[in-house]
Amino acid sequence: MNKEKDMSIHTHKQKRPFFAHYAKIFRNEFKGYNKSYFLNDVTAGITVGAVALPLALAFGAASVDAEHAAIGIAGGLITAIIAGIISGLLGGGSFQISGPTGAMAVILGTIVSGQYGLQGMFLSTFLSGLILLVAGLLKFGKLVQFIPKPVITGFTSGIALVIAIGQFKNATGASASGESAVDKLLDFAHNIKEVDLTIMLLTLGVIVVMALYPKKLNRYFPGSLAAIIIATAVVKIFNIDVPTIGNIPRSIINSEYLNMTAVDAKMLQSVLEYAVTIALLGMIESLLCGTCAAQMKKEKFDSNVELIAQGVANMVVPFAGGVPSTAAIARTSVAIKSGCRTRLTSVFQSLFLVACMFILSPVIAMVPYSALAGVLLVTAYRMNDLPTISSYFKHKLMDAIVLFFVTMVATVALDLTYAIVIGVALSMIMTINMLAKVRVTLEEETLLDNINAAIVYSVGAYFFANGKELKKAIEKCEKTYDVYILSFRGVVSVDLSAETEFVEAINYIKERGADFCFVGVNEFIDADLEKIGFQEQVGREHFYPNLEAYVKAISEAGKKS
Repeated sequence: MNKEKDMSIHTHKQKRPFFAHYAKIFRNEFKGYNKSYFLNDVTAGITVGAVALPLALAFGAASVDAEHAAIGIAGGLITAIIAGIISGLLGGGSFQISGPTGAMAVILGTIVSGQYGLQGMFLSTFLSGLILLVAGLLKFGKLVQFIPKPVITGFTSGIALVIAIGQFKNATGASASGESAVDKLLDFAHNIKEVDLTIMLLTLGVIVVMALYPKKLNRYFPGSLAAIIIATAVVKIFNIDVPTIGNIPRSIINSEYLNMTAVDAKMLQSVLEYAVTIALLGMIESLLCGTCAAQMKKEKFDSNVELIAQGVANMVVPFAGGVPSTAAIARTSVAIKSGCRTRLTSVFQSLFLVACMFILSPVIAMVPYSALAGVLLVTAYRMNDLPTISSYFKHKLMDAIVLFFVTMVATVALDLTYAIVIGVALSMIMTINMLAKVRVTLEEETLLDNINAAIVYSVGAYFFANGKELKKAIEKCEKTYDVYILSFRGVVSVDLSAETEFVEAINYIKERGADFCFVGVNEFIDADLEKIGFQEQVGREHFYPNLEAYVKAISEAGKKS
């Protein structure tokens, strides 16, 4: 009876609706919530909103081509608002702040300038959200752990370079067009004589303000917002003729948004590749952000729930004319440092941005593009994980350095998805190469005062690529011993191909007229060898749990004789 009851409880847990999991997260998060916590969430939300405003405008503008800049800027703001509410409420942690990011901006410009324009971007965003939702439901949240840190670091630095190159036109006034970052860089070099000194000085001014802005003051009023205000004031006061943002919609719904009636099979096929890329970027950035933030706040983070939240947000955003969203480490860390208590911080951030959209719209219209370019150039620089990169060189970690540079160059020169695949594939090759380096050493030992023994120590994993190393180590020693003790205490795995090489090593030992034995073979290796009949082939009597057991056995055998 009790057994049936236990099975019933187990089945109930397995079939528990997913919303029950959300309910548990909310109960734990809001336990003991009071007025003090509420005020903390409000102030943290306003602080994050002040940081998110210039970034939403800048990344929105960077997400589209020049022709649709106003729509992109409005889309960036709309995304920060909607994603802040949806991802914030449904997210896998109490601290995640979502919105448009630099990683997304890199690929979106290519989509918008393609065959399907803005509709292609909106559809890609929707499909990426669907992919993220399915990934969360299938519990793929842990997959990001299989991407090595040097690959992520190189990928981030590559994106930073692409963002910076993409802002050359707005930062200098000179043409920098092309499909890839390399094309834009070459076009800029060709048209460098077109540089507008006024535009470039405004951009440099924003960079200088952000670089020299006091860190203490940055906690209360972000340097990026201060720099944009100063640049806008200078343009207005001195009546400087430079490109500005212009009017943006005072509405949560953009002037253009996803029109599902215009979608056909050809369009779906065309944008699917972009959708996969956006989904991968969203997954990587959101989960890395959540993992880092959870350590900062010392709280649990549910990666699968976060994927579901990001998926739902990205499925909703395009119907309002927004751009793809993901959790952002810069805004999330500001939220935590500002005293964020619960996920309501993200909601209050969105409400602050709504107020900015309706109240500050005329002021936003006067912001010069060069100011946004300056913010993005500084942001691109800060995206680089400089302490980690410098540690690779300081400690001469050649594998990490190679992975970093290969991934970074691939990110700049190729499609972002290919860059991740290349980085992960290269890391796997390096890992296999490392595993192939099994270490085999030989030490002389005299047993029972008259038996010359060679203890052959093996450390690592034996498989098809290195099975011959055991025989090679024995062959290198010109001296012949009475017995070769093959110590497998440090061996972690053995495959069928290596087993064949072991037989050859044993045959070589026999040809020398010597005896052999295996010691320290753990139960897992022993079981694997048993499956292929290795013990039967070489003789079970040659296996001992340790060296002491072997010495005891030959000692007793000697007494009997």
